[in-house]
Amino acid sequence: MPSRSRLPRLPELTPAADPRRGYSQQEILEELRRLILAGNLPPGTGLPLREFAQRFEVSAIPVRESLQTLIGEGLVEHRPNFGYTVTRLTAAELRELYVVRERLESAALAAAVRRAGAEDHRLASESHARLERAVLDDDPAAYHRETRVFHLALTRPSGMARLVHMLEYAWNITEPVQPMVHVSTGERVVLHADHSRQLAAFLAGDAEALLAATEQHHARLNHVVSGLPTDTGLFAEPTTPEDI
Repeated sequence: MPSRSRLPRLPELTPAADPRRGYSQQEILEELRRLILAGNLPPGTGLPLREFAQRFEVSAIPVRESLQTLIGEGLVEHRPNFGYTVTRLTAAELRELYVVRERLESAALAAAVRRAGAEDHRLASESHARLERAVLDDDPAAYHRETRVFHLALTRPSGMARLVHMLEYAWNITEPVQPMVHVSTGERVVLHADHSRQLAAFLAGDAEALLAATEQHHARLNHVVSGLPTDTGLFAEPTTPEDI
């Protein structure tokens, strides 16, 4: 049975909307999801009911219900006599999810580039500028965070709400690993050059150029993800030869 990482030191919790009533079950769910997606709770981290109940100043019931919901989202696992942990993917599963993300994103982009307006162009440009700053500052966490914002800024104008929801769902499952935090500075620079080509095509309304730049970006991205170290404790041990 895999070891369970201890609960790390957490940042301050988002205050309850109504301090007099305390945290609602929905707020607990959103806060736990936020901590996992932000990388504050790495893969394999134990999620003790009693400790979280104390932090939220609630009974164990709303915490347990929130964790059950996160199991359904693929972010949390539960094993009898072991408890709840943040999901730990195998390296092969991470690669598979990047393929899923690629297919979903590419499916939305052709529609997005045709429908995008001035506000969509502004949001994509601002996100790209923040990515540029993260590269110049050599800030891996900011780069990882803004990469998601940038890609979603390119796809949301598609109007394909269900498809974009599936993209975000798949993206969420990869987030605890924080892949872009673990790649080299040089690799981030090259990936960001791809982003610049994507943005130029998006602003020009050139669907063909955007899809070509995206295909090249994902090929590079899949290569980078395949090279992530597997001895960091972030990945589960492979259970079959196909998982290696």
